[in-house]
Amino acid sequence: MIVFSMHELTNSIVIVKTIFRSAQFAQFGIIRVIRVMRVVVLTDDNLRQELLANSNAGSENMIWIDSVLQFQEHLEADVWIDLLFDKAHLSFLKNFLPKTIIINSVVDTLGETDPSFIRINAWPTFLKSGIIEAAALRPEKKQASETIFSLFNKKILWLPDEPGFVTPRVISMVINEAFISLKEGVSSENEIDIAMKLGTNYPYGPFEWAHKIGIDKIKSLLKKLSTSKKRYTPFIN
Repeated sequence: MIVFSMHELTNSIVIVKTIFRSAQFAQFGIIRVIRVMRVVVLTDDNLRQELLANSNAGSENMIWIDSVLQFQEHLEADVWIDLLFDKAHLSFLKNFLPKTIIINSVVDTLGETDPSFIRINAWPTFLKSGIIEAAALRPEKKQASETIFSLFNKKILWLPDEPGFVTPRVISMVINEAFISLKEGVSSENEIDIAMKLGTNYPYGPFEWAHKIGIDKIKSLLKKLSTSKKRYTPFIN
């Protein structure tokens, strides 16, 4: 079994519970902007629904697209948000700098993508939260990001530019531990899911959460983290 220090585990659980509790109850004031910002969002239907949950964002300043090539049809936009980001999009997105570009990049840091971008945690299920974990290396980019996400009734929690942020790293480890327990015959998937939801008040059990997020995403993060800390070694099928 993989063991956390009590200090590390306690602090991580507090952050995770704070973020997911805010998804149900937090209401954030909307920052009023003098000029309506034009925001282009590359997304699928599920992430769009999560982003718009409890949102006051008006349709007049949001442009929804489903292909990275459609970004070039909206050169007048102020902000580009790529919720379906992968590294194949990099060369295309860089053409729009120095405007604000926000990417859903949990595993890859800004040092590995572009230091002018902003990266956020937009793994499936996490956009429902009222708090968005994010990293920025250019301080002048932060205000625009905070303004945009306030339109969705969400507040940004700025974190160091490290793989996994906080919540995805913790949840990935919880899921990894669940797979270890399953292999050791401790209990069944369903029983482990029920125990975790009742015992921690998490919105999903670890196996349920793994399938909602995508097992490949979790394995990719654990594999990257394990290169420096062996306790992150993935045991997921």
